[in-house]
Amino acid sequence: MNRLPVPHGLVAAAALATLLAGCGGSPAAATGANAAASSAGASALTVSVTAPVRESWPQTIRASGPVAAWQEVIVSNETGGLRLADLRVDVGAQVRRGQVLARLADESLADDVRKQEATVQQAEVALQQAASDTRRAKLVESSGALSAQKIESYRLTEASDQAALASAKADLESARLKLRQATILAPDDGVVVSKSAVLGNVVSAGTELFRLVRQGKVEWRPELDARQLAQAGAGQVARVTLPSGQVVEGRVRLVGPALSTSTGRATVYVSLPAASAARVGMFAGGEIDLAQQDAVTLPATALVQRDGRTYVYSVDAGNKVHAVPVTTGRRQGTRVELLAGADGLGRVVAAGGAFLSEGVAVTVVDAAAPSKGA
Repeated sequence: MNRLPVPHGLVAAAALATLLAGCGGSPAAATGANAAASSAGASALTVSVTAPVRESWPQTIRASGPVAAWQEVIVSNETGGLRLADLRVDVGAQVRRGQVLARLADESLADDVRKQEATVQQAEVALQQAASDTRRAKLVESSGALSAQKIESYRLTEASDQAALASAKADLESARLKLRQATILAPDDGVVVSKSAVLGNVVSAGTELFRLVRQGKVEWRPELDARQLAQAGAGQVARVTLPSGQVVEGRVRLVGPALSTSTGRATVYVSLPAASAARVGMFAGGEIDLAQQDAVTLPATALVQRDGRTYVYSVDAGNKVHAVPVTTGRRQGTRVELLAGADGLGRVVAAGGAFLSEGVAVTVVDAAAPSKGA
C-alpha cells in the first residue's frame, strides 16, 4: 500500500488541517480554503498519480450454495444375520477400491461351503454310476438281454444325475459367494465420511455400514436464477470463497437442466480440486467467470469514500485537484472497474485522496505509467 502523502510544510499542513475541519471533509472545499491554499504560494501535499487503464476483464456471476460430494457411495452388507466381527477403517480414512473395510463372522458360511462341496462330490459319484450303467446297457442292447424300457430308464437316470450335479455346483457357488460377501470391500476409491457400523452388531442384509465420498471429489452447488442460468455453461472458471476466507478455483461441470418450481432457480455443479480445503457440508459464496468484457480500471487506492459516494481526485494542468464522482463495478486483484465518471479523466491521484479537498494544489512525483491489475 502506498505511504500516505506527506505535507510540504508544517505551517501549510496545519492550515490545511484547520481548513479541512472547517469544511467538514466534503469534496467541494470552502472558498476560504481555496484562498488560503493560493495565498500559501506552495502545494499542500505531495502525491503520485496514475491514469485509467482499459483492460479485458471477465464478467462474473455471484452466487452461493453448499459444498457437496460429487458422488456418495453407500457401503452395506449383502449377507444378513451375521455379527460384525472386525472393523478396519474409521471416519476420515482414505480407502482404495477393493480395500477391506469390515468382516462379518463367517464360520457358519464356511461350514455351508464345506457341506455343499460334499454334496457336489456325492452328485459326481452318482452321475458316474449312472453313466456307467448306461454304457453297459448300450453294449447289450442288440442282444436283447435288456428291455428297451430298462435301457431308457438308465438313460433318464443319467440325465437326472447330471441335473442334480449342476444344481449342487450352483448351490456351492452360492455358498462361496455368501462367504466372500462376509468381507466388506470398498467399491471404489474414496474418503469415509460416516460410519454406522458397530462392532458386535448382528446386521441384516442392506444395512448401511459406511458412506464414502467417491474418489474424494467434492463440488460447489450454487443456485442461479433464469437470467443468470442463461449465461452459465460447462467449462467456465469459478472461484469459491470458503468460510475460512480461502479461495478455491474450480470449473463448472454441469448446468442444471431445469429450474425448481418452488424457487425458480437451478443448480450449477462446480468441480473443485480433490486436495482443496473444501469440505462436504460447507456453505460458500463465490463467482463464476463469463465472457471477457472491456473495463476501465483504476487502483482501489485511488478511490475515496465520502458522504456515501465514491470519488477520485483528478489533477489538472496547474497541479490542482478536483473531486470527480464515479460509479464502480467489478473488482479484480487491486484494481476496480469504473462504470461511470471515467470520461475525460487524465491524471488521477493514486493514493491519499482522503487528505485532499477541491482545488488544493499538489506536487506530483513518481508519475509512472499505471500497471494493469493481476
